[in-house]
Amino acid sequence: MAPKGTKEEGVSPGGSTLYRHEEASAWAPPQGEVSIEAITDHVERHLGLSATVFHEIVSDTVHVDVLLVQPSGTQPHVRLVTSGMSDLPMQVPEGADRPRHAELMMTLPAGWKLDQADFEDERWYWPIRLLKTLARLPHKHDTWLGTGHTVPNGDPAAPYAPGTSLCGAIVLPSVTVPEAFGTLEVSPEKTIHFFAAVPLYLEEMDLKLRDGTGALLAKLGAAGLGDLVDTRRRNVAKKRFFLF
Repeated sequence: MAPKGTKEEGVSPGGSTLYRHEEASAWAPPQGEVSIEAITDHVERHLGLSATVFHEIVSDTVHVDVLLVQPSGTQPHVRLVTSGMSDLPMQVPEGADRPRHAELMMTLPAGWKLDQADFEDERWYWPIRLLKTLARLPHKHDTWLGTGHTVPNGDPAAPYAPGTSLCGAIVLPSVTVPEAFGTLEVSPEKTIHFFAAVPLYLEEMDLKLRDGTGALLAKLGAAGLGDLVDTRRRNVAKKRFFLF
């Protein structure tokens, strides 16, 4: 049964249930920064010091901040981690053993520009926009996000920014962070699960729908690709031709 904020449109050949998000719920005041201190401590314990927090000025339903962890001597990448998605439980189907509280992260190259002036250029800002959009999606459409879920950037899917053809994302456990970072027990009743938002090409999303999540992950793994964002990486769903 589809969550009330979505419409079920069948099952793909690869076994994925297809949903179309209907009109989002009306604006609602956010709950407040419920777990930001616990999440910040968790991020700093496992990923490094979070010197910057991108605070939302205007929030709808949940207040989604984004914590920035800069590269260091122990880890060479930029990390972005949401705080606020977990303030409300997701609408997991009845009887499904799936996380009800989640946050999202992205891993970016060390040279990614994240100064305020750079945010005027969508080529640098789109990962933050993507994280905020995905973090709010379950609560605006009374649905949920979990491992293997893919979300296109619009319908039809459009590139996130000039200079890249990446136009959708899959939710997966991160393979670039310590295993202990994956969960945070806030209370006996609430455990937050941290997932990576991994950008995909249109053909890769089609591959996942046609052949299943396992087939896509096998191709990404064979190409040596994890969740580090590369806006011009190889498209694993396209055949490679060699000239001899």
